[in-house]
Amino acid sequence: MTKANIFIVEDDDIIAKTTEWRLKKLGYEVSGRATNGKDAIEEITRKHPDLVLMDINLPGDIDGINAADIIRKTLDIPIIYMTARSDDETLHLAKATRPAGYLVKPFEDKDLRVAIEMALTE
Repeated sequence: MTKANIFIVEDDDIIAKTTEWRLKKLGYEVSGRATNGKDAIEEITRKHPDLVLMDINLPGDIDGINAADIIRKTLDIPIIYMTARSDDETLHLAKATRPAGYLVKPFEDKDLRVAIEMALTE
């Protein structure tokens, strides 16, 4: 069985590095990281990972929800949101992009693994 290749979109360097370390510890490969929506779209288009972990709050003109919508529509790659925001408005906007999962930070390794495995079996 090949390891799933996951791309991380997170503007907080500590969270991004920790998430990368956790993914590797769980047996996944990390194809790269981006800190904003524009770079994420470009890198994901080039690398075409199996899955994207996407922060919702990103700097720049393209937030995580808009980036995820573009990626899903153009590349058909599953997206799991990782965010500290769980208010109704954010959930409504995120749900409209049909994500494969939603993790509220901070999350446990088991929650990360379950969300990834569920997303990859759809």
